[in-house]
Amino acid sequence: MPHMIVDGCEIQYEVKGRGDVVLLLHGLGSSLLDWEMQVPALAERYTVVTVDVRGHGGSGKPPGPYRIATFAADVAHVLRSLGLGPAHVVGFSMGGMIGFQLAVDAPSLVRSLVVVNSAPAMVPRTLRERLAVLQRLVALRVLGVRGFARKIAEMNLPRPDQEALREKLAARLGQNDEAAYRAATKAILGWSVADRIGTIRCPVLVVTSDQDYTPVAAKEAYAARIPRARVAVVSDSRHCTPIDQPEAFNRILLDFLKEHTAAPGEQGEVCHGA
Repeated sequence: MPHMIVDGCEIQYEVKGRGDVVLLLHGLGSSLLDWEMQVPALAERYTVVTVDVRGHGGSGKPPGPYRIATFAADVAHVLRSLGLGPAHVVGFSMGGMIGFQLAVDAPSLVRSLVVVNSAPAMVPRTLRERLAVLQRLVALRVLGVRGFARKIAEMNLPRPDQEALREKLAARLGQNDEAAYRAATKAILGWSVADRIGTIRCPVLVVTSDQDYTPVAAKEAYAARIPRARVAVVSDSRHCTPIDQPEAFNRILLDFLKEHTAAPGEQGEVCHGA
C-alpha cells in the first residue's frame, strides 16, 4: 500500500475509483479498514481516499504526544501532495474530530463534511465524565491492548449475529501499539473546536446512531450552531454505525454526496470560514 513521509512520519494511504474526491477518516485505535464496507460502493462514482493517521494501522508510530490538529495537518498534507482537494470529508468517531479540525483549519480542502458519532469537543466537565475517562485509561493499562480491544468490540457489537464483525473488530483494535494508542486517546481528551464550528460554511451532515455513547440530542444541539448542518439518525445501531449498519449508512452517505457533488465543469463548494 502506498505511503508518504509527512513531518517525519510515514503515513499510509490508499486511493480508489475516480470522480469527486471523498476522504474517509477512521476511528480511534483503528485504521482505514473501518471503511471496508463503504469503499466499494463509493469507488463506483468517486475518488476514495483512505488514510491511516499517525500512530494507527500501517502508518508510523512515533512517540507522543499526539494532537488532533497534527492528525488533521497530516491528512491535509496527503491531499495536497496527491493534488486531490477539495474533498467530501467523512469522519467516524475520532475521524469526525479530525474532520472538524480540518474544516476549521484548512477550509479550502473541504467541500462537504460528514461527521459520524462524533462531536466538535471532548472536554470532560462533570465528575461522571472525568471518571469515565479515568476508567478507560485504567482499563487499557490493566487489560492490555488485546483485552481492552475485546471489551470495546463486545460493547459495540453485542448481538449473537454480530459475532464475525465482533471478532474482526477485536482483532483490528488488538493490533495497536499500546503507547501509540494511549497517546491518541490523550490527544482526544481536552480537545475542542466547538467555539469555531459556526464558521463552517459548507454543507455538513451529522450522522448519529440511536444507541451511541452520547444521545441524539447532543448532536442536534451542536449541529444547530453550524449554518448548513442537518442530522440523520440511524436506528438499531451503536457507536460503530458504518460497521453495524452499513447498508443504512451507505444510503444516507451516498444521498448526501449526490446532493453536493459538483456537476461536470463546476467548481463545487468548500468550507470557507466567515
